[in-house]
Amino acid sequence: MEAQVMSSSLSILNVTNLAKFLYFWRFFILLSASFLAALFFFWLKFALYRRWYSQQIPSRKLRLTDIFGNLNDFIWNKQQRNGYTFHVSVLQSIAGYYQLFSKSPLVCFWLSYMPIIILRNAEAVEAFISGTKNMEKSSEYNMVHPWLGTGLLTSHGSKWKSRRKLLTPSFHFEILKEFLPVFNEQSQILVKHLQSEITKDFTDIVAPITLCSLDIICETTLGVSIGAQKNSESQYVKSVSRASDLIFVQIALNWHNINYLMKLTEGGRELSYHLKILHEFTRSIIQKKKKKLLSGETATSTKHKRKALMDVLLEHHIETKDLTEEDIREEVDTFAFEGHDTTSTGMSWALYLIGLHRDVQEKVHEELDRIFADDVERPADTDDLKDMHYLDQVLKESQRLYPSVPMIGRKASEDTIICGYPIPKGASCGVFIYGLHRDESVFPNPEKFDPDRFLPENCAKRHPYAYIPFSAGPRNCIGQRFAVMEEKIVISTMLRNYTIESLDPRDKLPPSTELILRSSEPIRIRIRPRERFQS
Repeated sequence: MEAQVMSSSLSILNVTNLAKFLYFWRFFILLSASFLAALFFFWLKFALYRRWYSQQIPSRKLRLTDIFGNLNDFIWNKQQRNGYTFHVSVLQSIAGYYQLFSKSPLVCFWLSYMPIIILRNAEAVEAFISGTKNMEKSSEYNMVHPWLGTGLLTSHGSKWKSRRKLLTPSFHFEILKEFLPVFNEQSQILVKHLQSEITKDFTDIVAPITLCSLDIICETTLGVSIGAQKNSESQYVKSVSRASDLIFVQIALNWHNINYLMKLTEGGRELSYHLKILHEFTRSIIQKKKKKLLSGETATSTKHKRKALMDVLLEHHIETKDLTEEDIREEVDTFAFEGHDTTSTGMSWALYLIGLHRDVQEKVHEELDRIFADDVERPADTDDLKDMHYLDQVLKESQRLYPSVPMIGRKASEDTIICGYPIPKGASCGVFIYGLHRDESVFPNPEKFDPDRFLPENCAKRHPYAYIPFSAGPRNCIGQRFAVMEEKIVISTMLRNYTIESLDPRDKLPPSTELILRSSEPIRIRIRPRERFQS
C-alpha cells in the first residue's frame, strides 16, 4: 500500500516537473523569439536608415552586415597613455576618409550605427554654423559635463544666450588690456625658469608652457595666484593635469563615453577624486570672495583695478540673484580648462614650427628687435602687440596646420538643406577644422608652413569660413582675443631671450587623438640664449 502511494506521488511529481520544464522551455522559446524579432526589426530599421543616408549623402559603401560602420577605414596603431593602450588614430583616420571625397562638400562617416556628417568646405560650414539655428553641441561634449557642467562651452538655448550676453563685455579689448601685466609677469617667470634648460640637450616645451598658461588663466579668471610655474607639485596643478588625461581616456575608449559607466572603473573613481579637488578649490574661492564683497572689504580696493572673471560673475550674482554659486563655478571652471589647455597647445605647436624653420625664426627675431631693441625685460604693451605683424602671421599659419581644437560638433536643430544635400533634424554634424584648413583650393601645397599665406593681400579674397581656428558664427570662441594677446606676449618674451631649435621632423610628431590637438610624442626643443645677449 505504501509502495503504491509512493509510486503515485512520484508520478505526480514527475508530471509536475515535466510541466515546469515544458513551461520553462515555452517561456525561453517565446523570449528568444521576441528578442530575435526585436533584433531583426532593429537591424532592418538600421539597414534602411543607413541606406537612406547612403543614397542622400556621399559615404563609403557599406554592407548591411557592417555593424561597426567605417571602423575598417581607421588607421590602427599603438599608443600608450595613462596605462591604457589605444590601437586607433581617429584624427588620421577621419583625415584619410575625408580626402576620399575631395569633390563633395560633405561626407557621412559611420561610427557603428551612428552617422556623423562631416562638412568639408567653407560654403557648407558657413551654411550650417553661421546662423542662430544649429547652436546645440553634439553629444560628444557630454564627456566634459562632470567637470564643467553646462557652462558656456556645453550649454545651449536660453541658458547659453544669457551667459554669452553676460560674459561678452568681459572680453572687450579695453578690459583685456588690464590683464597685460599678468601676461608679462608670468612670461618673465617662464624666461627665468627656462634658464635651467639651456644646458640640456632638449626640453619638452609643452610642460613649461602649460604651467605658464595655467598661472595666467587662474589669475585672470579666478583672481588668485596658484604659482604653478614655481610649484608644479601643488595638488591643484596635479589635479588639473590628471583630470585632463583621464577625460582623454574617456573620449578615446568608446564605452567610457557613458559617464555613469566611467564612474565604475578605476579611472572613473580617480577622475571623481580629482574633480572633487578642483570643484572644492573653485567653490572655496567663490565663497571667500563673496564674503569680502558682502562685507564691502574689496569694494574700494577693486574699483580702479582689473577684475577677474569671477569678480564680474560674483557682482552679478549679488546684484541680480539670477546666477547661483554653482553657475559661477561652472563658468569659471570652463574658462580655466579651455583657457589654459587650448592656448598652451597652440603656443607649443607655434614654438615647434618656429624652431623647425630657421628663416622664420630669424624674421621673428628681427621684428622683435625693431620693437624692443636690446631691452629684453620691458613689458609688452598694446602698441607692441599691434606692431608684431610677422609674429601674427606665424601664429595664424601655426593654427592653420595645428588648430588647437581639430573638430567641433553640432546637432541639426531641424531638417535643412546644405549645399543641395538633406540634413535630417537631430543629425550629428562635425566641422573637421584640421581638414578644412588643408583644402588645396584655398591653401595650395597645404602641408607647407608658410606664414606669408596671411599677408593682407593673400587673405583679402579668402572665404571667411575657410580658416576658423576659433570656430565661427554666433558660437565662436569668446576668448579668442584673450588667447592671441597671451600667445603674442609669451612667445615674444621667450624669443627676445632665446633661440630655439626643434629636433624632430613633423612626420615624427603625429597629432594625438584628443579633443585638443596635442602631440602624441614630446615636442623636443633645444633652447639656447640669443647670441647677441651673450657676454
